Amino acid sequence: MDDNHSGSCLCGAVRFKTRGPLRGVIYCHCSQCRKQTGHFVAATAAKDADIDIEGKDALTWYGASDVAKRGFCSTCGSLLFWKHGELDSISIMAGSFDRPSGLSSQSHIFVGDKGDYYSIDDTLPQFERSAPSIKVADE
Repeated sequence: MDDNHSGSCLCGAVRFKTRGPLRGVIYCHCSQCRKQTGHFVAATAAKDADIDIEGKDALTWYGASDVAKRGFCSTCGSLLFWKHGELDSISIMAGSFDRPSGLSSQSHIFVGDKGDYYSIDDTLPQFERSAPSIKVADE
């Protein structure tokens, strides 16, 4: 599979291209992700140096905590990115990639905070808070 990927927001005002391998998809069930999206988040990640973003004038960043921010399209509202201020990588919403994405699922985090209206029925690893390899906003 090619290590170059592209994607966009719903209206196309913000587009991105990545180079190199992407992290497996992490499903985050924390209350912030649920409140922003209406459900849980599915996100991969790339190194900052391996992503090019076009349409930055339509990209708005919301400081969700003291150390992390969420990037969304100010035109259509699509959530696209999550960025921890101390890391050299950026999380990218899996659903924003053009097909074929080549992505694969990795694990669930913050399952202790998941919504009470659904169950997690797959066999992926589940973490009460975060996986050891995933730095989150409150750690």
